[in-house]
Amino acid sequence: MMKEIYTEIEINASASVVWDILTFFDNYTQWNPFIKEISGHQRVGSHLDVFIKPANSNGMRFKPKILSYKPEEELIWLGSLWIPKLFDGEHSLIIKKIDEDSVLFIQKEKFTGLLVPLLSSMLNNTKSGFESMNRALKREAEDKGMFIGK
Repeated sequence: MMKEIYTEIEINASASVVWDILTFFDNYTQWNPFIKEISGHQRVGSHLDVFIKPANSNGMRFKPKILSYKPEEELIWLGSLWIPKLFDGEHSLIIKKIDEDSVLFIQKEKFTGLLVPLLSSMLNNTKSGFESMNRALKREAEDKGMFIGK
């Protein structure tokens, strides 16, 4: 079974500004309403330590593995709930350059595994979490972009 959540937002800032915000994990607590904590080595094959807290939930900590790390383009990781293949999520943070001063930011997650049909109702909070993070990233990047003159 498979389910996908897809969100996007246009951001009036350069790809480098957006990438810098996404990969400066220490500042997530300052701007990110969805991913409350994130740490780890940023390279393919490394595991991150991530704590997410969608609205109306207690939050969840997991340790996904980085599948793709392409500066100013994408960061993709794969996490599992309990045991791999039961409920896995491939989370993508993608930056598509529109021009020098604007990007399309895509945040999506593909859920696969045996428990997807049983747990898919909890994913509504996840989508609203993505949307709130996207809006916060837009504010942060546009404010930072104006500050540094981009």
